[in-house]
Amino acid sequence: MATEPQTYANHKRVDPWYHYMGFGLALLILIMALAHPFRGHGGAWQILVALFLLLMFLRLRIYALRVQDRIIRLEETLRMQALLDQSLRDRIHELRPGQFVALRFASDGELATRVAEALDEGLSGAEIKKRILSWRADTFRV
Repeated sequence: MATEPQTYANHKRVDPWYHYMGFGLALLILIMALAHPFRGHGGAWQILVALFLLLMFLRLRIYALRVQDRIIRLEETLRMQALLDQSLRDRIHELRPGQFVALRFASDGELATRVAEALDEGLSGAEIKKRILSWRADTFRV
């Protein structure tokens, strides 16, 4: 099954089970727990449990993304050490995490240009992605 090439416009991933069902259910539980005491029932513990579930739902996503970003930073550092000239290799440590995440989409041929722009102009991840001409797909992102 052929898929269209990945670009800035279509690179974001949505997991319907997580983003819609999971978040929707966590929010519904919170709303029901908040409405419950107003119907004549006690329920402070239900509100606390609902808040806990919502908090855990959101934090688990953040933890997964943080680990993924660390792995991307490692992979891209190794890639940059192999592809960049010494002057840019010496500056890899100046890149911010969001820049590493964005630079993974740059093809090998334009990586040096994008790294130099990111460092010299302080580009954000979105700005880097918009400048990429030859997109290198990353289909493993969570």
